Amino acid sequence: MKKINVAPENPQYRIVEIFESLQGEGRNTGMPAVFVRLGKCNLACGWCDTDYLAFGMMSLSDILGRLKTYAARNIIITGGEPTIQPHLDTLLDALKAEGYFLCLETNGLNPAPPQIDYVATSPKACYAAKYEKSCIETADEVRIVADGDVLAFCENMERKIRARHYYLSPCEQNGAMNIYDTIRQIGILNSRPDAPVHWQLSVQTHKWAGIE
Repeated sequence: MKKINVAPENPQYRIVEIFESLQGEGRNTGMPAVFVRLGKCNLACGWCDTDYLAFGMMSLSDILGRLKTYAARNIIITGGEPTIQPHLDTLLDALKAEGYFLCLETNGLNPAPPQIDYVATSPKACYAAKYEKSCIETADEVRIVADGDVLAFCENMERKIRARHYYLSPCEQNGAMNIYDTIRQIGILNSRPDAPVHWQLSVQTHKWAGIE
């Protein structure tokens, strides 16, 4: 008999941080939002700029209480990797009941929960083999970090993920971004005679603006 996991009345979540800011990248750049950053990830990219293991436990009621102190009505669920969070559906149901617009930032190895209004997926080329086995099928936007020659990976993600917008982002390591190589690869992708999608540049503008 299959075991059914029932969420406790007031479940605890792995919270790295909760803060209000502006979306700094992708289609929704500039959108006021509250970021809920969840702990742990099912990948370990060498260039990741988030300490997703530095989390504390926070109850659902405390999360909802914190969110009510902010003005923004857009919530960005990010990580780490949100889709591996226990009792995520319970959190999302509670947020939808409060009338929030829910955005998800995910690496795309798992499906997006149905409560999500906007999906931004960032498949990782350094884990290309994993995406051959499991991959999200639809999203609002795809953002791929150019951490090397990612042309073949981008073409594969075009086939695997149906999205409205496709972005290539520079990879930042030791404070330096490979902007030139990123836009060079965008040019190659968009110059294909049979290019099925149009790729755009997405940069982390929040870092330029000096905000979180």
